[in-house]
Amino acid sequence: MTTPPPATTALAAEIARRRTFAIISHPDAGKTTLTEKLLLYSGAIRSAGIVGGKAGTQGARSDFMAMERERGISISSASLQVEYRGHVLNLLDTPGHQDFSEDTYRTLTAVDSAVMLLDAARGVQAQTLKLFEVCRRRGLPVFTFINKLDRPSRDPFDLMDEVEQVLGLQVTPITWPIGSGPDFRGIYERPSKCVHLYGRGARDERAEVLATGGVEDPVLERLLGAEAHAALRDELETVDALLPSVDPARVDAAELSPVFFGSVLTNFGVEPFLDHFLDLAPAPADLTTLAGQHIDVAGEIFTARVFKLQANLDKRHRDRTAYARVATGAFERGMNAIHVRTGRAMKLSRAHTLFAEERETVDHAVAGDVIGLVNPGLLRVGDVVSTQRDVELPPLPRFAPEVFATVRPRNVERDKAFRKGLEQLGEEGVVQRFHPAQGARDSVVGAVGTLQFDVFVRRMLDEYDVEVDLVSEPFTLIRRLDRTPSGPGRFGRLVVDADGEPAVLLRHAREIEYFSDEHPGIVLHAIDQS
Repeated sequence: MTTPPPATTALAAEIARRRTFAIISHPDAGKTTLTEKLLLYSGAIRSAGIVGGKAGTQGARSDFMAMERERGISISSASLQVEYRGHVLNLLDTPGHQDFSEDTYRTLTAVDSAVMLLDAARGVQAQTLKLFEVCRRRGLPVFTFINKLDRPSRDPFDLMDEVEQVLGLQVTPITWPIGSGPDFRGIYERPSKCVHLYGRGARDERAEVLATGGVEDPVLERLLGAEAHAALRDELETVDALLPSVDPARVDAAELSPVFFGSVLTNFGVEPFLDHFLDLAPAPADLTTLAGQHIDVAGEIFTARVFKLQANLDKRHRDRTAYARVATGAFERGMNAIHVRTGRAMKLSRAHTLFAEERETVDHAVAGDVIGLVNPGLLRVGDVVSTQRDVELPPLPRFAPEVFATVRPRNVERDKAFRKGLEQLGEEGVVQRFHPAQGARDSVVGAVGTLQFDVFVRRMLDEYDVEVDLVSEPFTLIRRLDRTPSGPGRFGRLVVDADGEPAVLLRHAREIEYFSDEHPGIVLHAIDQS
């Protein structure tokens, strides 16, 4: 067997340290707070904020847009990188509002695993289910953290059963809660047989950890009291009898989800979760192209793919940033690469990371890392940049808009700025752009949820100084067309998308049949969400 050269060995070791993941949750489950605690434990910040902090409290550092601060929600996606216990964690923080999900879905294409955060009182909620389906289609390993145990909570067996029944995902607990709500005493860490004692003190305190000889340890009984100890012993006996042990291969294959309990707001249970996550979560893997070519994740070929565009992060420069996940090899600032879609040569001379409003130049990055490439307009979502030509990857999923509106500038003298803002925010994915196939000049915008329209209106004003009027349209469906009909009909509105492809907007599912009857031979296609 040939020994790899030292440079290759060093790169492989560096990539093996990476854990690139996202947090998926329903609004208010504690996603942004968990992000802040990760930064706290890594030493990146001294104290964690909370979303929507009141006067006198610190707001979340990872939320920086004005609407995020005002509404106490996460709208923009941020990429955070921290070092923790010999590993490099790349967390792709994603929008958490239930109406703002398209950008969240796309971000999940750039991670290797996901942390599913559940509210212990509410269990699996609607947005969690939608996001989990994206993870399932991508085969992502999912780690489950059941949060808010210090508040009144549902039975832990009921919560795990709901995950299995609703999501079809088998689970097994790594940590187990001792009580809940006002009776919450801590968690029992099954692999280490340690008890993490909960104290209702300062939020940034770390839990007291007690090593035990197991659940039968008399020290544990004296500590918890006979009643709480007996309940814990009975529950763990049931867990051992009914639930599987942790099998890393099944976790990696997305067949089994390790479950953790705690309270993110009070820092409780986060540290043991992170320790086990580092051991079980996958590092970046090799790449296979559409042509079947195998590219070594630690090889000489550099490959990165754009999964998000963001305009005007620096208002002084009106820049555009293309977020790209490094898929294979290593990035070096100033390197030469190829823009695969056009075949054009590129010099990657400007790249940065971004945390809140702070940016830092990136000189070096490896597979699993996310870099922000300054984008003069060439890069689009899904584009591949590589040192090798013809590296075609499976297309990123597209998500069908569910709400539509006609948009126009309130002041016609701002039309040029309006067109520029509409184009750039459309490229970024804030809205999807369409224009009527015949007649009217007004543009039509589509979105997965109505909050995207609020973001669009606000950013057009803040970043392009354009006030816009949105007129809601009655359409709820869109279908791509294989060709444009010879003329309009009674059903649906014919439009052309940003790529020049014909489509029809429809009010309800029955109109699909009506449209087909009226235009025989025209083939309708649903937008692919694979």
